[in-house]
Amino acid sequence: MIDEQAQTRGLSSQEVADRVAAGQVNSMPDRSGRSVRDIVRSNVFTRINAILGVLFVIVASTGSLINGLFGLLIVANSGIGIIQEIRAKRTLDRLAIVGQTRPKVRRNGTVGEIPPDEVVLDDIIEIGAGDQVVVDGEVVESYVLDVDESLLTGEADAIDKAPGDKILSGSFVVSGSGAYRATKVGADAYAAQLAAEASKFTLVSSELRSGIDQILKVITWLLIPAGVLTIVNQLFISQNGIKQSLLGMVAALVPMVPEGLVLMTSIAFAVGVVRLGQRQCLVNELPAIEGLARVNVVCADKTGTLTENGMRLTEVEPVEAAGPPAGVTAEQALAALAAHDRSPNASVLALAEAYPDGPDWTVTALEPFTSAKKWSGMSFADATGADTGNWILGAPDVLLDPDSEPARRASDLGAAGLRILLLGCTDVPVNTEPAAGANTPGTLTPVALVVLEQRVRDDARSTLDYFATQHVDVKVISGDNARSVGAVAQSLGLGSPDTSVDARELPTDIDRLADAVEDGVTFGRVRPDQKRAMVAALQSRGNTVAMTGDGVNDVLALKDADIGVAMGSGSSAARSVAQIVLLDNKFATLPYVVGEGRRVIGNIERVSNLFLTKTVYAVLLALFVGIAGVAAKIFGFDSLSYPFQPIHVTISAWFTIGIPAFVLSLAPNNERARSGFVKRVLTQAVPNGIIVGMAAFVTYVIINPGGAGVSLGGDSVDLPPAQTQAATATLICLIAVALYVLMVVARPYNWWKVVLMVISVLAYVIIFSWPWTQEMFKLDSSNWQMNSVAFIAAAIGIVCVEIVSRVLPRIVGTDSDDADGTAGELVHD
Repeated sequence: MIDEQAQTRGLSSQEVADRVAAGQVNSMPDRSGRSVRDIVRSNVFTRINAILGVLFVIVASTGSLINGLFGLLIVANSGIGIIQEIRAKRTLDRLAIVGQTRPKVRRNGTVGEIPPDEVVLDDIIEIGAGDQVVVDGEVVESYVLDVDESLLTGEADAIDKAPGDKILSGSFVVSGSGAYRATKVGADAYAAQLAAEASKFTLVSSELRSGIDQILKVITWLLIPAGVLTIVNQLFISQNGIKQSLLGMVAALVPMVPEGLVLMTSIAFAVGVVRLGQRQCLVNELPAIEGLARVNVVCADKTGTLTENGMRLTEVEPVEAAGPPAGVTAEQALAALAAHDRSPNASVLALAEAYPDGPDWTVTALEPFTSAKKWSGMSFADATGADTGNWILGAPDVLLDPDSEPARRASDLGAAGLRILLLGCTDVPVNTEPAAGANTPGTLTPVALVVLEQRVRDDARSTLDYFATQHVDVKVISGDNARSVGAVAQSLGLGSPDTSVDARELPTDIDRLADAVEDGVTFGRVRPDQKRAMVAALQSRGNTVAMTGDGVNDVLALKDADIGVAMGSGSSAARSVAQIVLLDNKFATLPYVVGEGRRVIGNIERVSNLFLTKTVYAVLLALFVGIAGVAAKIFGFDSLSYPFQPIHVTISAWFTIGIPAFVLSLAPNNERARSGFVKRVLTQAVPNGIIVGMAAFVTYVIINPGGAGVSLGGDSVDLPPAQTQAATATLICLIAVALYVLMVVARPYNWWKVVLMVISVLAYVIIFSWPWTQEMFKLDSSNWQMNSVAFIAAAIGIVCVEIVSRVLPRIVGTDSDDADGTAGELVHD
């Protein structure tokens, strides 16, 4: 403790130095979120990069770096995620710096502003209207000091602070002034403790990424036997050298890895992030837009989310005709009170908005508002000096007889969730000392009931209606009075004051709490720990939960929710722990986030079919050719080497997967998000891959000219014409069936999809018929006997793909209710 004199002069420089040396300084814990190093590490050290990295090292060891160009995918896959997440981190850091308050601290008998991280224990900090409390403390001076702790507790009403009262970091001064002594600094402060508990960074769950990772795990194990068979076939049967055999193995294995799928997923996410950025929506993590598209419960904080931070005057209801001075109206009095209030609270600001032009009166007496007496007052005189009334504005339940008709009327209005103030006038100046036992000076005459309502966001109703059409439940959670919360929600079509739940009555048992939260719609008097428990209770029932909030009191719930959505004007702790930040504070942005998530999920599922079909047929070809080659050697048949050169593998994917997949991944798509991504994709990709692989393999077996195998790695290999013709015919069969798989995946068709299909087909017609491209890509399509076999096999394969696309989804139950993409219509600019 420090004495009264020390409170006046503050700490000395030596005392400050001693406390800094003792570590009693407001050094803030690291901001919630990952460091740049963590972001880079998580994006670089991935399974897909590990697979491609090993294959690149093998290619590099042969000295043929041109064949290792696929290694650039490591850079692309990592770069997109790193750039976006670092961009989001820097934006949040800038927001934190801009919003950082500089406290006024008394030291050595003078007052000066210092950064918040230089405050030490026992510092005396002066505060006034609008100032934020930077550390926990004890009030030492108070002049009608009212503090808003809504960011900490969710309670919207200001709290009167007297000397000796505790004051918490994260709150701010509504009116009055004073000073407090720092009692807890740094990580010990209340707001810092909440933020620290949430500071452990957790990545948002992504079914797309986890599903792709599961598939990659299986592919990793398939690469081993396929690689062994390929290198045995190349090295010992086809008798290629070690370098050519290693390159041949890599050429066979690289197509098995759906490297483009990971890249397309990152690109689709990144494009979504850019589109949402145009709507002032900051996405901290790329998969967050997917997560919100899967959400089925939204827990919305009332203040700052559904309502603006302010009030609106709805009615001035007269009480008695007698009382005011002659010629003076209640509206004039309210305008004068609002115009002359130096520290207006939300209620007075609403009056100022309703009555911007106050009368030309002067204040002759003043009594400021305090939370203790619940009223404020002013006495006025006009330009001639004539008395225009002694006006009081305050709480009806304090100023009125509870049995009076005005009191009952005020109670009825308040029960509907409205804020009611009484405008009255007295027969003496407002700064007159009240008589013993009286609440106000002189005799109070009620004049009017002032009816205020919370300012509901103009776009809140349409947003809630959208969620209702998408079968997303909305729970309104607030620290305010339960009936008030219910009334606001009722105006938006949710619940009612009578059904609103007081969180103080909620059970603590997780199962009973889950029942109560699932059944309820609006909840009031909710503590920060209860918000977190309510999120956990909903998640325990299999719900995917999004939480919106703006205050420190929302941080724990934002972190534990599947998707945390913070308002840009909220606390820095809330912004940094959330996955999505609405920089313009518009709740109406969320439907567009859902729409972007749907676009990503639906389109990536489409293109996944293409990439995994390639993986399946690449695995089958490598295994079939390897086994057949070994068998041919054993039984004395014509040797059967891997049919394709690396350049063949490259061009086969250009217009069957690469370019079409890129276009399809960016297309509009409003299909509802559904779980079971891996099952649905594999249901299509595995049969299609088997069909493509078998058609190509059978074609190659039938037309196999025998002789020495194809050298897959040489830079200047002259193949026998028959071998080149066989490889070309096999490639024609493979590409034809793969193109039809693309056509099935692209359904339903529209004009641009038809154009895309036509361009893809024409591109391959040119590649296989133009002499210049034939020479460049080592093709020879002159053998029409071989080509005929390829076309027949391709036709059979195409018929099989069509049958599978129609029959198999019905058998395994993966039909989409929204297959036409019309469900959940949402406008995209």
